[in-house]
Amino acid sequence: MASRIAGAVGTLVLSGAIAVAQQVPVIEKHLPNGFKILIVERHDEPTIAAGFLVRVGSANERPGITGIAHLFEHMMFKGTPTLGTKDARRDQEIILEQERVRDLMRDEERRMQAAWRRGEIEDLQSPDSKTAKYRELEAEFKKLIEEQRALLVKNEFDKIYTAAGGSGMNAFTYYDMTGYFINVPANKFELWCWMESERLLRPVFREFYAERDVVFEERRMRTESTPLGKFEETFLSMFWEAHPYHWPVIGWPSDIPAISKKDADAFYATYYTPANITLMLVGDLKADAAQPLLERYFGRIPGGNQPPPEVLTREPKQNAEKRMNAEAEANPQVDILFHTVPFQHRDSYPLEVLSQLLEKRTGRLYKGLVLGREVATDTYANAEHRKWAGLFNVGGEAREGKTPADVEQAILEELERLKTETVPPEELQKVKNNFAADEYRKLTANFPILYQLLFYEGAGDWRELNENGRKIQAVTAEDVQRVAQTYFTKENRAVATYTRKASTPNGSADPDLAGLAPEQLPVIRQIMTMLQQETDQARLKEMIARMEAQAANADPKKQQFQKIVRKKVEARLAELEAK
Repeated sequence: MASRIAGAVGTLVLSGAIAVAQQVPVIEKHLPNGFKILIVERHDEPTIAAGFLVRVGSANERPGITGIAHLFEHMMFKGTPTLGTKDARRDQEIILEQERVRDLMRDEERRMQAAWRRGEIEDLQSPDSKTAKYRELEAEFKKLIEEQRALLVKNEFDKIYTAAGGSGMNAFTYYDMTGYFINVPANKFELWCWMESERLLRPVFREFYAERDVVFEERRMRTESTPLGKFEETFLSMFWEAHPYHWPVIGWPSDIPAISKKDADAFYATYYTPANITLMLVGDLKADAAQPLLERYFGRIPGGNQPPPEVLTREPKQNAEKRMNAEAEANPQVDILFHTVPFQHRDSYPLEVLSQLLEKRTGRLYKGLVLGREVATDTYANAEHRKWAGLFNVGGEAREGKTPADVEQAILEELERLKTETVPPEELQKVKNNFAADEYRKLTANFPILYQLLFYEGAGDWRELNENGRKIQAVTAEDVQRVAQTYFTKENRAVATYTRKASTPNGSADPDLAGLAPEQLPVIRQIMTMLQQETDQARLKEMIARMEAQAANADPKKQQFQKIVRKKVEARLAELEAK
């Protein structure tokens, strides 16, 4: 869910070595039933970027229902009694009948699982493993699905918004949050209030089991059918031992098909309550004038009886290095993770600065490993600070004739320099200036501001939108050296190395595309064709700047795709500059 940012960086006002951060005038309000409301008045254009943030993600799940937070992202677009169906009464009858049949199917599934434990069934997913009773119930359930399907009005939410001039309706699920958003004309604000309050007040989870199958297929396409997806999932589950970050946002393959509508109803009642939701509006509206409409529509939603449970499990201290060696149909590469700190921890800011010292084509890793030692073709570094814990990710792809071990050794030597040598003042200031420029870019339109509010609020505090820049500028060279010494230790890291399978063809296929989902390949190839026709270096630089501004708040589902697009744009620019 990439945000759209237009315009140039503009003029940064510098005072000495410190960039003056622009403040976003956020107005915070509350409704009696518990809703928090964040409003940013911007009258540059007659539109409103509107959304709401639910403080629940995969970290709030438990074994057995992993993936349910992401499933809700899908279910929240299924409609209400008045949206999404031609016959609400019969639709509800079918849903109840479906649940009756599913309960009987689950009884049969328990019998099949018992047979599997005894070794009488080899594969529970195989159609041959189904009992005769299960097949009979399955046929009955399919008839109910077909009857319901005839009553559905597909994508009615999107159709209504589009007819009213809305655009960009979407949602995302991450470890600590679920966000929903759209851009609407300012004169359709009341429509947004009605539509969004309706699906929070009276959601109908129609097509629940069909949509559950869609999510399972999404998992197969994005994780199990990509060369690195399944390995990355294994690596992350090895890195996180105890914390719920241990399981993937999309859920384990055995859990998704086991989620029942009863599980979903209980999950919704626990987490989709007014006190756990923040409404956000950025654009052409007045906060005082908006308040009555917000109270009229969202005020009718009952408040919860008690706050949702907190995440209690903490990640224990890692006591030994972890390593994973995998063969994959991808470029030989190394991926290194270090345990760090959560959102707003005092060490998170020097770690952010440190990541930018290493990242990008002007960073130490690219200069040292790609241009200098020539052991890598690409490098990356990223500091991620989630609500409950953090990680620092660094890695690179090996050049032809080099190995992942060569890249790993070169990376560790660059990290060791940060531990033993103080970063020069001019290098540190350049990074701070880049941060200030990036922050400015993110404040030039409604959608980018909404996106940042969503992510900061989901991580724990929307005020970080205005405070982060000041804290970054206060980071010293000594802070950078201290966190490097503290977190970049052998016993605190996990290392994954990927080597190419011997049987993998190394022909004309582009290895950069190996990690993409099949449906993304035609899109990226079209982009590559367009880039080859682009000869304007300034335009390519502007594209890179926009992608850098979007990167921090990018849709998690599209991060790999966006990384490859950026790499291709940078390669085309380098090609033109070399002429």
